Amino acid sequence: MRFADYAKMYLTAGNGGAGAVSFRREKYVPKGGPDGGDGGRGADIVLRGNRNLNTLLDLRYKKFLKSTHGENGSGANKSGRDGEPVILDVPLGTIAYEFETRRLLGEVTEDGQQLVIAKGGQGGKGNSYFKSDVNQTPRYAQPGVPGEEIIVEIELKLIAEVGLVGYPNAGKSTLLAALSNARPKIADYPFTTMEPNLGVVTLGDYRSFVMADIPGIIEDAHKGKGLGIRFLRHIERNKVLMLVISCMSNIEEEYRILMNELREYRADLLEKPRLVVVSQMDLKPGFELEELPDLPDDYILVSAATSHNLKELKDLLWSRIQEAHE
Repeated sequence: MRFADYAKMYLTAGNGGAGAVSFRREKYVPKGGPDGGDGGRGADIVLRGNRNLNTLLDLRYKKFLKSTHGENGSGANKSGRDGEPVILDVPLGTIAYEFETRRLLGEVTEDGQQLVIAKGGQGGKGNSYFKSDVNQTPRYAQPGVPGEEIIVEIELKLIAEVGLVGYPNAGKSTLLAALSNARPKIADYPFTTMEPNLGVVTLGDYRSFVMADIPGIIEDAHKGKGLGIRFLRHIERNKVLMLVISCMSNIEEEYRILMNELREYRADLLEKPRLVVVSQMDLKPGFELEELPDLPDDYILVSAATSHNLKELKDLLWSRIQEAHE
């Protein structure tokens, strides 16, 4: 149930600045000692975890990146300024490899975590560093070390934050398509969805989340009936569960069965934040139910065909996701 995204980048980190060869020269100090400062460090190129992101799309437009060099050292033991690192915000679950060897550079799994993928060069030592009893006036300094040049593959293995749980033909795929950029197979027969489909739901203000349409669950799915527990496994790592129930069904009974299947498979799934969505409301006159269901969970009446209450649904899901992060 992981969504894979990919970017390939050609990176050049900053060179270290050269150390300075300098001697103290003042009016009353004609033969001062060496005072050459060290060169600044070249800038790194860094990935930084951002839990609000879920795509590597921005990186695809940054194929070639260079970071700044460190400044050279100068007299009076002044060190050069370090280069300013290039910070690339990426979603959690981002993995970086060296392209040619597939050497793992690291994985970003936490918000704010930083991973250096191209290391800047060390600054050279100024001549004051080399002063000794044997050599009181060293006339040499180190050059800066070149920054790393590397081709990096960046992959995103992203876990969907919201999982759609419901009977076959409850309208989950249609709802996913209406809410996101996903284009799942949709047809009027059970088990149309044979594997999880993922889509990115956007809300504006740079807010977005990933939603997964799980293949339909029926009674005794935890015993292997229907498509069995291999699809129940897909919801283990979702942060929020969205129970989708058609308005044309017995809503309370279907809710009871779905909750029981989750409980029988793994009781701790019931601890996740969840929301009940009564779908296909365009089939009801005036988008109203003859009788409101008596459910212990919050629910919302929606129609994917007419977009009825879809904006409100997005906002509710976003609040549930924030609740899950706390």
